[in-house]
Amino acid sequence: MNFSLIADLVALRKASELTQGQLAERAGLNRMTVQRLETGTLDPRVSTLMEIARVMGMELMLVPQSLRHEVHGFIQSGGKLLGQPSGADAPASVVDILSAPDHMPGKKQRS
Repeated sequence: MNFSLIADLVALRKASELTQGQLAERAGLNRMTVQRLETGTLDPRVSTLMEIARVMGMELMLVPQSLRHEVHGFIQSGGKLLGQPSGADAPASVVDILSAPDHMPGKKQRS
């Protein structure tokens, strides 16, 4: 189990000012399950982690390891790392392609 994820969920629970019991009740879990998860004595199911995250207004996402750094940077930037810098010798970014006039909502796609 990724203990960074558990530590992040514990920190989020505390920042949300929820007790283990309150979190457990809202997630439909036993308080001991939350306690064991937080102390690392329980290897939880993905569905349990997803429900705990949902209760706290979060969503778990699986990201390919090869893209972890880029996704983390994108999230940390508030979604501002959207394309290649001007003059970069690289293919157009997905954002550039999707924001082209041909791909704008309401525009008919060329065949």
